[in-house]
Amino acid sequence: MELHFKEKCAYGLGAVGKDMVYMLSASYILYYFQDILGVSAVAMGVILLVARIFDAFNDPIMGVVVAKTHTRWGKFRPWLMIGTLTNAVILFLMFSAPPSMDGGGLVAYAAVTYILWGVTYTMMDIPYWSMIPAFTKGGKQREGLTTLARSCAGVGSALVTIFTMMIVHMLGGDGTEGERVGFRWFALIVAVLFVVFIVITCVSIKEKSTVNMESPTVGQMFKALISNDQAMTIVIAIVLINTAIYITSNLVIYFFKYDFGGETWYNSYTLFNMFGGAIQILSMMIAYPLLRKKMSNTRIFYITLSSAIIGYLALLGIAFMGMSNVYILFIPGFFIFAANGVLQVLTTVFLANTVDYGEMKNGRRDESVIFSMQTFVVKLASGVAAFVAALCLSINSLSNESTTEAEQAMDLSQTVADSAKMGLRMTMTLLPILGLFIAILVFRKKYILTDEKVEELAAEIAKKRESEA
Repeated sequence: MELHFKEKCAYGLGAVGKDMVYMLSASYILYYFQDILGVSAVAMGVILLVARIFDAFNDPIMGVVVAKTHTRWGKFRPWLMIGTLTNAVILFLMFSAPPSMDGGGLVAYAAVTYILWGVTYTMMDIPYWSMIPAFTKGGKQREGLTTLARSCAGVGSALVTIFTMMIVHMLGGDGTEGERVGFRWFALIVAVLFVVFIVITCVSIKEKSTVNMESPTVGQMFKALISNDQAMTIVIAIVLINTAIYITSNLVIYFFKYDFGGETWYNSYTLFNMFGGAIQILSMMIAYPLLRKKMSNTRIFYITLSSAIIGYLALLGIAFMGMSNVYILFIPGFFIFAANGVLQVLTTVFLANTVDYGEMKNGRRDESVIFSMQTFVVKLASGVAAFVAALCLSINSLSNESTTEAEQAMDLSQTVADSAKMGLRMTMTLLPILGLFIAILVFRKKYILTDEKVEELAAEIAKKRESEA
């Protein structure tokens, strides 16, 4: 069951598109509605968090729906295509709030579009990742495809992170009205690319499910998740890691705009993200494979988490030294972005391995439900992080809401109180450090799927299938 080069490329291209969409929403939806449109930071924080609570019920159910799907095109591709088309439309609408709308109407618009965006994203994200254990062997082949997909996803994330503000200002101009127009057109571009890339994935990938099992009930699925202690361990680790990362990604744009400063702050912001995006991609495509040749996945996990903590400590120290050159931020950025790139690959590999573990322990191979948890916890982390970021912005009064167009064209860092800057710096560094440290403790205490154990499970499953054939 070898994968062709065309299949690998098509699968990776789909990851580029879907993570462009995800990063645009995860990193800029708070900024768009709060800083550009003037929606209360607290209101936005509540909306983003409530949407994720809703996903607690929606995502596992979607996993069951995928597991029960049987069509001539397979179980995954129909939902992958339906979810992509609807999510692309909602993405454009979400960043196209009517100019005449304000107050409660704007809050309602943000709530409805964001919740619908989460539902439709789930419709395509669960079947996308569920394909990995469904049409790959365990061990190296699965790690190889996971590394490729995560690397391509990193490319998609990096492209949006690097170019968003640059293209937004090119398409719409300066000021809040210019950014409003720019985000609308940029969202349309990303939505179109997303659909094109997923169409290529659906046309090129042929499902090769390794197990034909009876579709489980919702109750059986929740029981399977709870009884798979290794899946739950990775879920907790993913929540902690992604919450730390998303707190920073939500606040870093405010850091450059209101703290680092400058009339063309977005140029420094773009330069920093360009460096970070390159490091993140290289860490996925080069650093992880090199490290993997020399050490186990669990050891790499500890090293990368430690690297991220070092990066955050360095960022905190530099922030309080009074910086005027963006290049000095490359030092902590290197440690944080490099760790993030490797961790994106590792957590998906770990989660995929828990599918084999669950099959041996529970007698079920629950790809869709296990990977629905990944979709849910990543979105949960983004919701929690956005809520924390919104509270930080509200407490420190960081917003364009009360400034005129003329004032917005000035260096806004000169009008922000030192106490507000301090609150921003500490929120985007100390809280992530705490989350990463707890992730290390949880993983060290609970995770048992070492490289040797994974190979042992793969061999046992292969032997079991031979005996049942």
